[in-house]
Amino acid sequence: MTITTLALFSVMTAVADQPESVENVPAWSEGVVWYQIFPERFRNGDPSNDPTRDSLEWPINAGSNWEVSSWTADWYSRLPWEEELSDDFYGSVLDRRFGGDMQGVIDKLDYIKELGITAIYFNPVFFARSLHKYDGNSFHHIDPFFGPDPAGDFELMMTETSDPETWHWTAADKLFLEMVKQAHDRGIRVIIDGVWNHTGRDFFAFRDLMDNQEDSPYVDWYIVRTFDDPETARNEFDYESWWGFKSLPIFADTADGNDQHAEPKAYIFAATKRWMDPNDDGDPSDGIDGWRLDVAEEVPAGFWRDWNAYVREINPEAYTSAEVWGNARHFLEEAGFSASMNYYGFASPVKAWMIDDAIPTTEFAKMLKDRLESYPYAQALALQNLMDSHDTQRVTSAIINRLEPGEKYQDPGGYDYDNQNRVSSRGYDDYDSGAPDESDLRILRMIALMQAAYPGSPMVYYGTEAGMWGGDDPDDRMPMIWEDLEYDPMVNHPRKGKFDEPQIVEFNPDLYGQFSNAFGVRAQSDALKTGAYKQLEVDDKSKVFGFERTLGDERIVAYFNRSSKEATITIDGENLNSPAILAGTDAGASLSGLASDYQLTLPAVSAVIIGDPVEQSMEEVAVISE
Repeated sequence: MTITTLALFSVMTAVADQPESVENVPAWSEGVVWYQIFPERFRNGDPSNDPTRDSLEWPINAGSNWEVSSWTADWYSRLPWEEELSDDFYGSVLDRRFGGDMQGVIDKLDYIKELGITAIYFNPVFFARSLHKYDGNSFHHIDPFFGPDPAGDFELMMTETSDPETWHWTAADKLFLEMVKQAHDRGIRVIIDGVWNHTGRDFFAFRDLMDNQEDSPYVDWYIVRTFDDPETARNEFDYESWWGFKSLPIFADTADGNDQHAEPKAYIFAATKRWMDPNDDGDPSDGIDGWRLDVAEEVPAGFWRDWNAYVREINPEAYTSAEVWGNARHFLEEAGFSASMNYYGFASPVKAWMIDDAIPTTEFAKMLKDRLESYPYAQALALQNLMDSHDTQRVTSAIINRLEPGEKYQDPGGYDYDNQNRVSSRGYDDYDSGAPDESDLRILRMIALMQAAYPGSPMVYYGTEAGMWGGDDPDDRMPMIWEDLEYDPMVNHPRKGKFDEPQIVEFNPDLYGQFSNAFGVRAQSDALKTGAYKQLEVDDKSKVFGFERTLGDERIVAYFNRSSKEATITIDGENLNSPAILAGTDAGASLSGLASDYQLTLPAVSAVIIGDPVEQSMEEVAVISE
C-alpha cells in the first residue's frame, strides 16, 4: 500500500517550534533517557551483605530454614521454607530476598551508560524491612543491607535521635554517595524515591509511639484512632494507614488539611537536604539530582509547594517527578513539580494501538496530540515516557498477553493497562507467564523506537532491554537477567502446573543493541531531544503512523507500521539532504529517491527513524561537575 504525505488529517498540527522554559523544569531533564532500578533485584555485587531472616517484615512468618534465594533459579520454583509457609506461590514470594545492593549498581554503571542512559531513577533505597522499601524506617539512612557493613550500620543508627546533629554517615550511606559520584562521572544523573506520605512500623517515631502511646513525643506525627488500654489483655492501639495496610502508618496533616504536620515535615526537610547536599557546603553537585515522589496526590499540595521550593533552594536545577497516573498538568502546577511519570500521555495510548491493535490509528494520533498539548511543551519534554514499572506488568508480558482479534477490554477507558484481572497470574489464571516469541519482540522493538523519537524522556524499567518479562507485582520484580550468569529455565507455571515446554531465561544481546542504537540516535539529535513535533502519517487502513521532530535545520522523521502488511510511504525531502535509516526494527526496511521525495518501504510490524547521518561517538560524555 502506498501512502503520501499530501493528504493530511486534521490532527496533523505542529506542537511547539521552540519550547519556552517552564518554572521548576531544569533544562537537563528535557533530553535525558531514564533507567529505573529496583535495588533489591538489580545486581548482587557483595554477597557478604545479603539480608538475614530477622530483617524480614514482621511478624516474621518464614521458618528458621529461610535462606536467600538463588539469583538464577527458576522464578516459579520454591524452596522448602516457601512450601512450608504457603501452598500458594504468591503466599510466600514476598518474603524472598536476592541480595541486590549498591555495589551491584556500581559494578554495572558502564552497562547502563552503554545502553544510552543519562539518568537513573531508584525505587526506595532507605532502610526498610520489605523488598520494595516503601515502608521506610528511616529517611536519613540507606538500607544497611545495600551497603558493606550492615551490623556496623545498625550499631551506629542505634545512637541517633530525630535531631540531625546526631545523625551519622553509615557505610551504606557512604557507598550510595560513591555510587552517585561514579554515576555523575559518567554523565548520569540520579534521582531517588521519596515516600513522604507514610512510613514503616519500625520508623523511629512510630516505634516510640507504639511503646509509649499517648506519652510519646511523636504522638502528633501520626493519626491515632485509639490508644492501648493497659488494663486489658487486648491491644486496642489503632491508627490510620495507607489504604488500610497496617504496615504503612500515614503521617498526620494539619487541622485544615492543607499541609503536613509541622514535626514530620521538618524531619522530611532535613532528610531531603542530607541527600541533596551531603556535606552541607552549599554546593549540591555531590548529592542526588532530584526525586520521584510516591503517591504524590495523597499528600497536601501545601506541603508540596513548600517542599519543592526548598528542594530548589538547595539545588535550582533539581528535578522532581510526581507519581500521577492521570493527567497531571494542574497538579504539577499547583504543587510545584517538574514533571510526572507519563502513564497517561504515553504508556496508555501506546498500549492501545501499538500493543493491542485495538484502536484506529486516527484515534491513537488524536490521543497522543491532545495529551501532549495538555502540558506546556517544555514540561512535556521532561515527562517520563515509560511503558512499565514496578507497579505494572512488564511491557513484554503486556505484549504477550495482548488482545486477541475481536476481544474487548474489560476496562475500555483504561485499555486494561492496570486492570488486575488481566495483568498477572495472581488474578487471572489464563495469564501467559511465559517468555516472548519473535512476534512479541517485533512490537517491543517498535516501542523502543517510539520512546526514542517521541517528545518526552524515555524511561526503561530495568531488564526490559535484556528481554525480561513478568506479570504485575510480584512477577515484575524478578532478578535482573545478566549476560554473565546462566539461568535455570522456567518450568513451573504459577497456576497451571508446568509450562508446555521449558521457558528459556537468558540475556538478549540483540534487543539490548536495539535499545542502545535507538538511544544513541537520540543522543546525537537535538531535534529528538527538544525539537518540535508534527504528525505526518495517520492512516487507519494501512495502520501507519508517522511524525517528524524539527529543530532549526535538523529534521528527523519516524514511521511505525502496525499492520500485517508491508507499506510504501512517500516522504517529503524538505531539510533531508542525504537521509538514511538511522534506527530500524527490521532489516527489510529500505529508503530510496532523490531530493524532493523519498520512498520508504516499511515491513509489517516495524518502525524506522530517518534523518541525515551524523558521526556518532559515545566516547565524549558531559561529566556532571563535582
